[in-house]
Amino acid sequence: MTKDLSDGKNRKNLKKSSFALPDREKYPIPDLEHARNALARVAQHGTSAEQKKVRAAVEKKYPSLKKDS
Repeated sequence: MTKDLSDGKNRKNLKKSSFALPDREKYPIPDLEHARNALARVAQHGTSAEQKKVRAAVEKKYPSLKKDS
């Protein structure tokens, strides 16, 4: 995909399931590149609760990004 999702038009074309926080349409994760970016952004700017939700959504959609325990 690798579209520029900072453009509102491109973001609006995404399904709600393409966001780690779909109710607020935050942290798009339509592909692996954006999923990695979502993890980085939420680590910088997200609350602890948001970090947990985003991590869970990313790991569910992309199991290869699971954190080693």
